[in-house]
Amino acid sequence: MRAVLGDPVVLGGRTAPARVLFGPHVTHLADPRRPRALGPGHVAHYRARAAGGTGVIVTEVASVVAGDHPYEDAPLAAECGPGWSAIAEACRPALVLAGLGHAGGQGSSAHTRGPLHAPSPVPDPASGEVPAALDEDGIAAVVAGFADAAAAAVAAGCDGVEVAAGQHALLRQFLSGLTNHRDDAYGADRALLLVEVLAAVRAAVGSAVVGLRLTVDELAPWAGVTPASAREVLGRVAHLVDVVVPVRGSALSVGATRPDAHTAPGFLRGTVRSVRVDGVATVLAGSVVDPALADDVLASGDADLVEMTRAQLAAPDLVATVRGGAVPRPCVLTNQHCRVRDVRNPRIGCTVAPAVTATGPTVEPVLVVGAGPAGLEAALCLARAGVPVRLVERDDAPGGLLRHVAGLPGRERFARLVAWYADELGALGVTVALGTSAEVPAAGRVVVATGGVDRPGRATPIAAALSHGVPPGPVVLDDPLGDGAAVALAERLAADGREVAIVAPGVLVGPGLARTGDLVDAQARLARAGVRRVTEARVTGRSADAVTVADVVTGATTTLPAAVLVDAGPRRAPSTPAPRPGLHVVGDAVAPRTVAEAVREGRVAARELLA
Repeated sequence: MRAVLGDPVVLGGRTAPARVLFGPHVTHLADPRRPRALGPGHVAHYRARAAGGTGVIVTEVASVVAGDHPYEDAPLAAECGPGWSAIAEACRPALVLAGLGHAGGQGSSAHTRGPLHAPSPVPDPASGEVPAALDEDGIAAVVAGFADAAAAAVAAGCDGVEVAAGQHALLRQFLSGLTNHRDDAYGADRALLLVEVLAAVRAAVGSAVVGLRLTVDELAPWAGVTPASAREVLGRVAHLVDVVVPVRGSALSVGATRPDAHTAPGFLRGTVRSVRVDGVATVLAGSVVDPALADDVLASGDADLVEMTRAQLAAPDLVATVRGGAVPRPCVLTNQHCRVRDVRNPRIGCTVAPAVTATGPTVEPVLVVGAGPAGLEAALCLARAGVPVRLVERDDAPGGLLRHVAGLPGRERFARLVAWYADELGALGVTVALGTSAEVPAAGRVVVATGGVDRPGRATPIAAALSHGVPPGPVVLDDPLGDGAAVALAERLAADGREVAIVAPGVLVGPGLARTGDLVDAQARLARAGVRRVTEARVTGRSADAVTVADVVTGATTTLPAAVLVDAGPRRAPSTPAPRPGLHVVGDAVAPRTVAEAVREGRVAARELLA
């Protein structure tokens, strides 16, 4: 019988109710009074996914020794007992595995004020910090730390543990020739520490589930872990583990572990197939966000489970929704709010994730003006609460500017989001008037989500370029905002054979892409596409066939050929009616908004109207 994501699966003698795993990730949900413990925020976060039908939950990775403090509120296993217990109790019948790890040279000394420890004193590519080499006592402490933490997790009620040997892990650093330059037994046999840790963990937990998250490709075949070497490692530890999650990447390739929509979903499928070993359940991770792909992977036997972490951030009820024959809210793979391993400590979120909107008392109908993401979300929340909604959109299709953004490279999945909104609103009987302009009435309940307006000037606004196309000839994009839209448009134009340049005030174009992990890859894509990047510069003038730019440091000017100048700066808020009770202005009608901000404001407006 062909397996599907909603089917149960047996791991280490325990049955998970579905073949979907909610993987470990940084959350920043800790109680500030106990920053290294798992608190009520974590419990609620995991409970929502368990209630939505997921089969296995792996908690945020806890450091197994106190000297490992990779980010400010990183969990410490010695403080996680009560949290593990509460999570395990809240998440039945899902299996709960405690994530355990040590960040090694990829940690931070900012909190301990002591040295980092790693296999060898190899500088970390991100921080530049040089760690101290672990001595024999340090290695023994790591092995004991994993064993003690595993025993504590199982005693607290967890079904088992998952040992981290992935991208941000000391155990991966020992496995890799990139970071392990030792001349002792742990250098001669780079897998030795992993074997010792897993043997100690297995002895500590008995028949409980032991999982392993293992980097199987560091994308550095000259010295790093490769699929072939990883398969040999898995063969050595297969008797010690029940389930393995192959991942890719290293400190040299942070974006490879959680890429955005420029990388095809399920990108590790072939690699996972090549490293599978008998007797160990295998999980396909890596942008698995579509139920159809998940079912195909499971039915083919390429994997026994699928990790759908980002998909369940977008739709906590993903498994239950699929079981019910409906389509879950789609993940758009932007990384805007789910990639939070960040010095600013942002809380885990999602570009499109829903929030619970309580059904309020019966209220008069609501008019929503504008069917961009803010208006669509407001209309959906209100309609689900039983409120009669009329949605008016001046264009001939819903989605607003998002509909046109979906035509850019790496943004295609936004089209799925717009289509999903349309289907959900149709199923709820929402009246949608397209190609219709509406005056905002002086009374009644209204959500104004009409979008922004273009800045005046001689340049072509990027919104117009997206919706109506770019006239022939060389193109210069003036990109003071750097949010990535100009980068994506430049890529599309270059793919069409156009001569393209981007002018940016900073040292890189698209600096906002750093938040999503795409900044470095974007520079490489632009270079390959032949896009000219004019940095530390600003546009100072233009003629019929050229643009003048000035260096922001020296003031020196130069000219670029340009039949078209595209203004990628922020749009302005339109004129809106004076504030009054029952009127809510949201999205770009307030100020330039990301999709996540627009969705959130639409939801808040609905909540306030229901209140």
